[in-house]
Amino acid sequence: MSITGTLIVQMIVFMILVGFTMKFVWPPITKALDERAAKIAEGLAAADKAKSELSAANKRVEVELGQARNESAQRVADAERRAQAIIEEAKSRATEEGNKIVAAARVEADQQALKARDTLREQVAALAVKGAEQILRKEVNPAVHADLLARLQTEL
Repeated sequence: MSITGTLIVQMIVFMILVGFTMKFVWPPITKALDERAAKIAEGLAAADKAKSELSAANKRVEVELGQARNESAQRVADAERRAQAIIEEAKSRATEEGNKIVAAARVEADQQALKARDTLREQVAALAVKGAEQILRKEVNPAVHADLLARLQTEL
């Protein structure tokens, strides 16, 4: 056989092989490659979608955290205001109680002073009567009267 014949036979066999490959081998390979490309494209789309969902979730979380911070700050401010109101109310009640106690003490002191004056008057009156009684029992003598008045002053 000649080289040309061999070459033509080889070309025919090669064409059959190319035809067989194009008809039976190549479609499953392209199908597998297309499926793989589709899966990759779906994966990339899912990744992009997940990334955008993550971004949206992060934004929602930040918004909710901001709201929670504002709400907690407002609650703390309300608690501080309430505490100040309670403190002021306690101070005013304490001041009122102190004023009541002071007023009661003044009234009691006034009553005790009046009582002491009444007792002192009674004692002075008793001493005056006693002194007058002693003066009247004795004779009228200026020296004796002066002595009795001196004793009376020491008793007062």
